[in-house]
Amino acid sequence: MVISLNPSTSAKRIFVLRIELQYVKPLVWRRVTVPETVKLKKLDRIIQAAMGWTNSHLHAFTIRDRRYGAKDLDDWGMGPELLDDKRYAIGDLLGETGFEFEYVYDFGDDWVHRVTVQGIEEATQLNNWPMCMAGANACPPEDVGGSPGYEMFQQAMADPRHPEHAHYWSWVGGPFDPSAFDMNLANQRIRKLR
Repeated sequence: MVISLNPSTSAKRIFVLRIELQYVKPLVWRRVTVPETVKLKKLDRIIQAAMGWTNSHLHAFTIRDRRYGAKDLDDWGMGPELLDDKRYAIGDLLGETGFEFEYVYDFGDDWVHRVTVQGIEEATQLNNWPMCMAGANACPPEDVGGSPGYEMFQQAMADPRHPEHAHYWSWVGGPFDPSAFDMNLANQRIRKLR
């Protein structure tokens, strides 16, 4: 199912979320708007698209000390207390402006995202679907080794004399600009979600 750009008739509120990737420099962040009817499973995909991740790894949300994710996480020792993220809409779980929760992507690299509710707006025909409204800096490449690996990667990419420069250049497919962010590309990825 493709996310429709036609306004949802059931959403009355739109959450404005700021997503910050923790423990990396420069700070990678996005501001997205999401209808209250969106399930956590779809919010995962929206975050993936806005940030630039490829949805190649597992994820989990922690909201009010409760964990939500795919049932595949049982194999990672998450246990029966893990709640199925397909069953919960964000409008039922998120609090008012200033409310924060955690989203973790890729349990090997442990990309921790702090998500903050920056505002709650009335749904209109102009905002009643997921959108990326702002952001800064490039998402790290997948499988770079978490925050420490990303730091090493950036150092190597910035210095042609670094012993790993050619390896990383080839691995990532050319130059890498840690300050790059393309909001139009983020929204194209969001519109293609199924």
